[in-house]
Amino acid sequence: MLMVVAYDITDPRRLRQVAKHCEDYGIRVQYSVFECRLEAGYFEEFWSGLMDLIEPEEDRIVAYRICATCAAEIRSGGIMQNTEKQKAVCYVF
Repeated sequence: MLMVVAYDITDPRRLRQVAKHCEDYGIRVQYSVFECRLEAGYFEEFWSGLMDLIEPEEDRIVAYRICATCAAEIRSGGIMQNTEKQKAVCYVF
């Protein structure tokens, strides 16, 4: 499952924590945008971890699920990393 996750975090400390959490599950495609290819069961774990890091009254996170058909049609240009050939991943600590 491909999820595109974007965020706007007001506090620099929380921003670093959210970015690190996203790096553990996906690939950064823009400064505050990640592509996460996860097995369905791992997304809830990932999302729960994000919710624990943010301040709901100040921060915003959004995740968009991209269906397999639509994911095959993703286009990118420039120096962006191509994530379409990656397998679903999950990091366990």
